[in-house]
Amino acid sequence: MTENTTPDLSTTAGRIADLKGRLENLDIAQREASEKQRTRGKNGAMDRIKQLVDPGTGFTEIDKFRKSRDDGSGAKRPDRDAVIIGVGTIHGREVAIFSQDFSVFGGSLGEAAGAKIVKLMEYALKSGVPLIGILDSGGARIQEGVTALGKYGEIFRLNTAASGVIPQISIICGPAAGGAVYSPALTDFVVMVDKTSQMFVTGPDVIKAVTGEEVGMEELGGGLTHSSQTGVSHYLASDEPDAFDYVRTMLSYLPQNNLAEHPNYATVTEEAPNDRDRELDVIIPDSANQPYDMHDVIDHAVDEGSFLEVHQLFAPNIIVGFARVEGKPVGVVANQPKEMAGTLNIEAGEKAARFVRFCDAFGLPIITLVDVPGYLPGTDQEWQGVIRRGAKLLYAYSEATVPLITVITRKAYGGAYIVMGSKHLGADINMAWPTAEIAVMGGQGAVNILYRQELKEAEERGEDVNAVRTQLANDYTYSVASPFLAAERGEIDNVIYPHMTRVAIIRSMRALKSKRATGSPKKHGNIPL
Repeated sequence: MTENTTPDLSTTAGRIADLKGRLENLDIAQREASEKQRTRGKNGAMDRIKQLVDPGTGFTEIDKFRKSRDDGSGAKRPDRDAVIIGVGTIHGREVAIFSQDFSVFGGSLGEAAGAKIVKLMEYALKSGVPLIGILDSGGARIQEGVTALGKYGEIFRLNTAASGVIPQISIICGPAAGGAVYSPALTDFVVMVDKTSQMFVTGPDVIKAVTGEEVGMEELGGGLTHSSQTGVSHYLASDEPDAFDYVRTMLSYLPQNNLAEHPNYATVTEEAPNDRDRELDVIIPDSANQPYDMHDVIDHAVDEGSFLEVHQLFAPNIIVGFARVEGKPVGVVANQPKEMAGTLNIEAGEKAARFVRFCDAFGLPIITLVDVPGYLPGTDQEWQGVIRRGAKLLYAYSEATVPLITVITRKAYGGAYIVMGSKHLGADINMAWPTAEIAVMGGQGAVNILYRQELKEAEERGEDVNAVRTQLANDYTYSVASPFLAAERGEIDNVIYPHMTRVAIIRSMRALKSKRATGSPKKHGNIPL
């Protein structure tokens, strides 16, 4: 408030002047906090919000006057608490946002800050709007003890209550330590800023004291570590503007809540295949062992330029992300032959399962593109629980009630064929290219088992065993693994030209737009966690 000015609180004008002075003091405190952050090479809490929301539309702050209680230590309380909460718009749609302020108590969460976040989460749930958290915090406020821990518990409970009801996105712009990491872990998507954000339960000093291990902050819990190794982060942003841009783009694919209409960006759709579609006719190499990039298939199968990949650096042998078909959002799950030959492993199964469950919760149709030779073999996978953890993807597809469209481009072998959106798990429309191979195993492996005696006799006759094996494998692939055999038996619904993929998906989406499916009455299933 302006110095040497004491408003007369007995008058209306005096009280209005008092409000004005208090607001000016808060604005000054906010500017000072932002400046303190800039000296650290970081943005302030309010600066980040303004970069995220639509420009010029403003941001309505809630609980602006709330701050921490006097702790009796005699220390001066900051004019603002360590978090800013409020509502703004992104693409003209309302969102609830909280942004932690590291310049106040190191962004730590105490009673007041926790209560503010809880209030915002309850508002987002009641209003049915997405919740975005911008984190930059040292964790629980040590001085407040169990009170601070209790607020974390309330936040975790509300994260769980909001799961599958409203989209929840966490943007990590600084440290998130201790209990602070579990709220982002409960949200749908986590975005981390490279080099400036870290997440860990116990820091390097504690680890060294307990185990003797020496590890740096970035190596332990930096953005690259969590984006490529642990899978905690779904996107590694080069800087804060990149993080905010990614979140804004992601929200353009998502509904406000699980009961809301999906955003629809109307497009002019070509009903017949075009020259670009025909590029798919030559994308599959003649050699079954030669890889190709499944991104190219995705880009041709959906609206051009609409694919937004999620979890790109983690388990790259499977691709997940959002796209549009005739302007309507869909989820995409696809094997990636360029990485580990497209085999499924524990990480890929868990990555895809979580994405499938998200899409199902928010009514997004799922397009699955299949080229999978099987599960990754090895004792490492078996001992780490590929049976239990691999079953998560089976569970996710089996439970999904949204429209499910599957296209098999090349290999679809064994249990991996079943798990990748097969008709047996409830997929609605399953198609295959003529290059598809659907069988228990590939031709070479099958021949070694089925024709062991013939191969032995060929060797005894002095014939070229490799040539005989190749011929038998080709015969097996054509007769047993043929997509036409699967089509004859109703395991797939159609065999299509590759260049018809986009058109076939459009027609399938139109046919399934009114799909209604419900499961058996129950509280919830017991997914193999």
